[in-house]
Amino acid sequence: MEFSVNPKIFQLFPDLRLGVLVSSGIKNHGEKKEIENLLRKAESEIRLRLDLETVKDNPLISNWRAAYKDLKVKDGRPSHEALIRRVLKGGQLPHINNLVDIYNYLSLRYMTPFGGEDLDKINGNIQLRFAQGTEEFIELGSSELTHPNPDEVIYSDEEKVLCRKFNWRESDLTKLTEGTKEAFFVTEALPPINEDILHKALEEFSNYLTSYCDAEVRIFILDKSRMEIQW
Repeated sequence: MEFSVNPKIFQLFPDLRLGVLVSSGIKNHGEKKEIENLLRKAESEIRLRLDLETVKDNPLISNWRAAYKDLKVKDGRPSHEALIRRVLKGGQLPHINNLVDIYNYLSLRYMTPFGGEDLDKINGNIQLRFAQGTEEFIELGSSELTHPNPDEVIYSDEEKVLCRKFNWRESDLTKLTEGTKEAFFVTEALPPINEDILHKALEEFSNYLTSYCDAEVRIFILDKSRMEIQW
């Protein structure tokens, strides 16, 4: 299988790095108290660091707001900002499944987007590219068929959209469930997230997948000098 990035995306965002984990042999059943504790700790730290009035000015939020503005995204927020705002409003992130709980924790801890797809539900190769506007998309938690806007940045396979507006909304068709055995995870890192921080986040992610889900994990990083990976 292959994951590739349209070169124009790196022309627009030359400092963008994509951290990818490909995981197999996953055991995603049940609920781990250790993961719940990680989430609660991350929520507490977010409430100490940020508040709703000034969250938009934090460099790890404003960087993605600027990216969305450059892409002319007028509605929707990057996924990590949506999670952070939910926490700052007093909410507690619910248990979804262990895989999702882990990457939600990492989204809060590193204040950068994380997402994942079930590889058994992917048709063909994965691309990060610009939409034509005719592609099919069913939003997480919905059954309604919609379409991305022309020139919107999307993740897609050969049949459908996997995630819209970089990291705004994931597809219901490829969501991670307790039955997921193989998964593709990605985090998009813009400055001030540097290479060292990205490596640290990916290693932490890999360790949790191994420890809590008995998974085998491969780590990749894509940037303007490496726009394609295979596994």
